[in-house]
Amino acid sequence: MNCSPNKSIHCTVDKCKFNCKDEAYCTLSSVDIGTHEQNPTQTQCVDCNSFVPDNK
Repeated sequence: MNCSPNKSIHCTVDKCKFNCKDEAYCTLSSVDIGTHEQNPTQTQCVDCNSFVPDNK
């Protein structure tokens, strides 16, 4: 796989289309972070809205 990791965005979600799997970094220049909770209080409440499933 040929990818250009963004060393500013560490990511271990290897099922994402934008993950540079060999280096555990995102290949996007920026990511959109959001929440599905009205009052987030835990890390589980935060989402990477840039996530796209890797359907390989």
